[in-house]
Amino acid sequence: MSTKAKVNLGPSAGPANRAALIAAAREVFAESGFMAPLSSVAKLAGVGQGSLYRHFPDRISLAVAVFDDNITALEQLGAAPDSTLVDLFDSVAEQVIASTALIDMITSERDERTEHLATRMTAVAAALLDGDQEQGRIAHHVEAADVMLAISMLAMLLARTPVSERADAAARARAIFRAAFIPPQT
Repeated sequence: MSTKAKVNLGPSAGPANRAALIAAAREVFAESGFMAPLSSVAKLAGVGQGSLYRHFPDRISLAVAVFDDNITALEQLGAAPDSTLVDLFDSVAEQVIASTALIDMITSERDERTEHLATRMTAVAAALLDGDQEQGRIAHHVEAADVMLAISMLAMLLARTPVSERADAAARARAIFRAAFIPPQT
């Protein structure tokens, strides 16, 4: 029986390995929680643990990379000319439903490596808020800090809600935020 040896691609495999590790971490953390063995992440990504630790020296670094990807997706959403805060809330809800273990990590582990994530997220929220206010969809008294508070409340709610009830809880929370943010009727 002949088996092919795995070819070592050296440094050229780095970007693909990193992407595979982030995707695997998202899946493993979603299924088994933030404290799942990192060896499970490496195995699912199809790389050795040495490769995992070269890219991500600790669990927090790996989680931050997953969040970076999530925020990049939200930045792309925010850059689309027809995107609204409703779209942002919906996308955040989808991400949180898939990544509650990472929400637990961010809220329990204060780390300076996570600070840039809040800055990027606030920029997306502020840009969408400006557009919605210009179009008359959101009241002018609403500030970016209000939107960020609502997003944080949504994330924490969904992280603490049983999986089978998350979609319904997200819909109810978004309805409350819409009611609070819409301009008053004249």
